[in-house]
Amino acid sequence: MSTPSTKVSNYLSLVTFSHTIFALPFAVIGFLLATHQPEYVWSWKLFLLVLACMVFARSAAMGFNRYIDRDIDARNARTATREIPAGVIHPQAALGFIVLMCALFVAATWFINPLCFYLSPVALLVILGYSYTKRFTALCHLILGIGLALAPIGAWLAVTGTFAWLPLFFSFAVLCWVSGFDMIYALQDEGFDRENNLNSMPVLLGKRGALRLSEFLHVLAAGFILYAGWYAYFGLFYWIGAAVFCSLLIYQHTLVKPDDLSKVNRAFFTTNGIASVVFACLVILELYLG
Repeated sequence: MSTPSTKVSNYLSLVTFSHTIFALPFAVIGFLLATHQPEYVWSWKLFLLVLACMVFARSAAMGFNRYIDRDIDARNARTATREIPAGVIHPQAALGFIVLMCALFVAATWFINPLCFYLSPVALLVILGYSYTKRFTALCHLILGIGLALAPIGAWLAVTGTFAWLPLFFSFAVLCWVSGFDMIYALQDEGFDRENNLNSMPVLLGKRGALRLSEFLHVLAAGFILYAGWYAYFGLFYWIGAAVFCSLLIYQHTLVKPDDLSKVNRAFFTTNGIASVVFACLVILELYLG
């Protein structure tokens, strides 16, 4: 019989909780940028609600992706050991978990402000709808990018209730950054996707073409990061963070070649995780010490 701690571990694995490290730092950036404005103040309650929204929304999205793709995952040797196809978590239990995460996400937005509450179904439509997109479009990577790009602007809206350009620049950066590295990750399944009539940029453009497009998107991501710094007149700490972030974007493209995918996981998780966390830490230093 599974113990409670084992069940928790299984669900954390189901939603690859460690990958929260990609978007969560940008949500923190969006929140701190907003509270740094003279007319707004720090609130622990609001901060914890924003973090809860991030966790609930991402858990719902990843759980739904695993649920919808369970038959596909079972046929793919790389993903056959995931919790649902491996029988660790029953599909109906996963669906119940997804419904719970969606309900908790919407409930959390209710306690933030009316705008976030009214927009919560739209956010869920984007992040859950992504799971269907590879069945009909190679633009699925961009839809994933849009989902994670909601983090900085969503956190800003939680504080201010209004849109602004500065958090949107960070959202655009996340959109291009995530879309680009998801194309790198998808290289692993190019053959499988092609045989099973699934869509991705590696299938559409080939491995080399997908890598070139990923590079272009990462150039755009770097451009938005740099422009945000110029737009907000940020100082030394920000520019150090931007330099680290951009350098790691370049570094990940030295790790993956069309004929050598052995370092995809290092490029995908390790490099991008470090880039996100280090950049966020230096933005925080800029806001409070710069």
